[in-house]
Amino acid sequence: MTPKWFSSNRPSRDRSPRREPGPVLIHVLEGFLSAGSSATLAAAQLRGKDSEVVYEFDLDPIYDYRARRPPIVFDGDHYRDYEEPRLAITREHDLQGREFLLLSGPEPDFGWEHFVDEVISVAERENVSLTVGLGAVPMGVPHTRPPMITAHATRPELVDRRNLWEAEITIPSSAQTLLEYRLGQRGHDAIGYVVHVPHYLTQVEYPTAAIALLEALAVRLGLAFDLETLRAAQPEAIAQIDEQIAEQHGEEVLTGLEQQYDAFARGAARSLLEDDDRLPSGEELASQLERFLAQHRGDDPS
Repeated sequence: MTPKWFSSNRPSRDRSPRREPGPVLIHVLEGFLSAGSSATLAAAQLRGKDSEVVYEFDLDPIYDYRARRPPIVFDGDHYRDYEEPRLAITREHDLQGREFLLLSGPEPDFGWEHFVDEVISVAERENVSLTVGLGAVPMGVPHTRPPMITAHATRPELVDRRNLWEAEITIPSSAQTLLEYRLGQRGHDAIGYVVHVPHYLTQVEYPTAAIALLEALAVRLGLAFDLETLRAAQPEAIAQIDEQIAEQHGEEVLTGLEQQYDAFARGAARSLLEDDDRLPSGEELASQLERFLAQHRGDDPS
């Protein structure tokens, strides 16, 4: 199988810009930047019923099937409903009919540089005006406070919000971070938003963080998205989290995280990553809520 262009024209070798800017390209990949399934939930809201496939990647050579085995149903004496993983760029529209492109699907396990080249080729063909990445990472923050978002871009003037913490750290890369980096090297504008998810919730769906991502995206791009499904799911999710914390007697540690968050928001702490012996760490909360996570993953021995 080779990558498929769903158009009569392949990308032109003429890379000169058009007079009118094209649509934005939003990329959301399931993998490293998927804490709380936040970005995946956001992508589901961005994907419409009438999506037009612009480009489909040949996923077979770049996907690790043994690490992420796609589900299939065994029905009595036969197999059915194999969920084939797909990675594609689709043409979407917001609630007002305004066009944008969406790159979504599993993060490639191999061949990142070739994948990036393919994405940039499509972006140049479609005359993409801006590329926007959405992601979510675990952080020592409480679910009882507004989600914190870190913004980044290939040029400082593209960053549209002040990050609450500033630090230089070395982190594991991902296909999305590499894509933004290469776009910047090749003179294309790219930005991204990463929401910080309480790291005791990384294995469960956390709609609050997905809403925060989509709201940041809507403000930056001037697009309108349907958030009602996520907002409707939010109260029940929060109620379940609160119930499990109460059952596991995690209120004291949660209070410590709240104090840490509030102190940081007031500027009393320079970084949520710094050590403070006076406040419980996120690891303590995660330990106390281990049974909570086990129950939601379905592997609770009790």
